Order: sequence, then structure tokens, then C-alpha cells
Amino acid sequence: MDISILSVLDHYPDLPRSIGTFYREVSDQAVLADQLGYQACFIAEHHFHHYGAVPNPAVLLSAIAQRTNRILLGPAVTILPFRDPRTVAEDYALLDQISNGRLVLGLGSGYLKHEFDGFGIEPSEKRARFDGNLGVVKRLLAGERVSSVGKFHGLDAVQLNVRPVQAKPAIYVAALAKEAAYHIGKQGNGLMTIPYGTLERFDDMAPLAAAFERGRAEANVPPMPHGLAAHITTFHTHVARTEAEAETNVRGPFELYCRTRLYAKPWSFEQIRENGLALFGSVDAIAQKLIALERMGVTGVATLSNFGAMPVDAVQSSMRLMIEEVLPRVREALARPT
Repeated sequence: MDISILSVLDHYPDLPRSIGTFYREVSDQAVLADQLGYQACFIAEHHFHHYGAVPNPAVLLSAIAQRTNRILLGPAVTILPFRDPRTVAEDYALLDQISNGRLVLGLGSGYLKHEFDGFGIEPSEKRARFDGNLGVVKRLLAGERVSSVGKFHGLDAVQLNVRPVQAKPAIYVAALAKEAAYHIGKQGNGLMTIPYGTLERFDDMAPLAAAFERGRAEANVPPMPHGLAAHITTFHTHVARTEAEAETNVRGPFELYCRTRLYAKPWSFEQIRENGLALFGSVDAIAQKLIALERMGVTGVATLSNFGAMPVDAVQSSMRLMIEEVLPRVREALARPT
């Protein structure tokens, strides 16, 4: 089981914490994650609303790269229909150089109506824009000189002047619809999922993971670079000593997050506890859920621990418990014969 961190950077301008302070908190947490042994740090891209306060993850990740040594870094995700594929390739090739080869590139097609409105792009075009841009980004990062005439972008013998350190950075594609998992696997890409937004209950992870792995097997896809799990799934996470402490810490922040999240299921704390689509609870309870995920075929988990204006000390305590107490129990249990 590989554990990473992810932040949406959901900002609340009516609360005392400034956006600059929030950036520094998230950067500090990335440094802590690097020290504790988390595998990767992911930053989400969002536009035109306080729900997500990072319009270009490459900028914040470059700052984090200067303060960390080993943790992998990437967007989860950068939204290809909103961007010129040339600048995506340039931004993340530069991040790979700055971080000495630590880029993990998460890509998505977007889903928030106000973002498409803000960029003047029809949502009906997003699949065509994504598919066309994905091919160009891959070719540019591979060092090719690309000539391409498409509906949305034309390239005439374009080649990056800054190449990534890695010959082939890991590429993940986000899926909101579980039906897409098989096709992403068949295309040879890694998969990023957010069960909170797409599934109805925890056990739904098993068929989604199986469909993705079936696609990868049919395409005979090689393993991901860095020993990364092919499927990384994100859960809101808070680990505490007891169930009662976890509820006290997380109920308010989680319900604030849900009230301000756009176009998504407004889960209450009781509902998320019932359906299991978050990692909230004691050390033992979270260890059991990670063991269950591993046995479903999910070996990469991104923990979203800083949400809903969660206090810094609560975030850092949860991060420490996950690595120092939860993960050893998971690995010990999985090493035993079933």
C-alpha cells in the first residue's frame, strides 16, 4: 500500500486564514510528508471559485520542490481542455527539472460548469479537447518535434527547449465515471479516482478497480515508473486515537467542505460514515479499511487531510498517525497468509 497526500486547497475567504497563509501551510505539510515517507504530493487545479485556490499547480509544486528531497510531485489534476498542450508540457518539464525527476503527471478533462463558462469552452467539447491535447503532451515530453493539425490547436514542428529529466514520466488520467476506468487501463495510463464523488458505497471500489486492471491486462501494459501503483484513489482522511476524537475533529470541517463544494453530493458526516467513502476514524479502523482496499486491488491511496479549514495541528497529527501507526499495521497484516 502506497500512501500520498493531496490538497484541493479549498479556501474560505470569510475565515481568518489568508490564502497566502494557506499556501504556506500546505507547503509545510508537503515537507512533513517528505520527512515521514509519503510517496507523492498532489495539488488540484481549479479556477474562478474559492473551492480550489490553485489555478496552476506547477507553480506551487515548484516551490515545494525546493523544500523537499524525495517525495514525488504532481497535479491531480491539470485540466487539459483549458490549456494549450505546449504550455502544459513546458510547465511540467520544468517542474521535473527543478525537482530532479520527481514529476508524476495527473491529467483530467474537467467537470465544473463555471470553469468551462470562465474559459468560454463548451463542455460538449471536453472529450475531444482532452484526447487531442493528451497525445500532444505525451509526444512533447518524449522529446519529439511535433507537427499536428487539430480542431483546437495547430503545431508546426514544435519541440520543447526544456526537456524533463525522466524519459517517460508517469501519467495518470482522472475518471469521475466508473465506466471510464476500463478504457483508461486499456490505453496504458494510470488511473486517479475520487470515490466520494463517484461511488455510493465503499464496496463499489472492487468492481471499479477490477475493470481498470482488466483493461491494463488486455493491453499488456508495463508497470508504472517509480514503482507507483497504477490506480491511485483519493479519500478525505483523518486519523485519530479514538473514533470519538476523530468525529470531534472532522465533523465540522467535512460538513463545511461539503456545503461549499460545487455540483457534488452533499454528504453529511453521518452519511459518509455509513457509506464508508472517507478514511475517518481510529488507527485500527483506518488500518482495516486500507487492508480491505488492498485486497480489492487498490494499492495507491492519496489522503486529503487538509480540508474544511482543518486546524494545522489536527492535519499534522493525522499525517503522522497514518505513517507511524496505521501503515505498519497494514503491512504486517498483508504480509500474513490469508
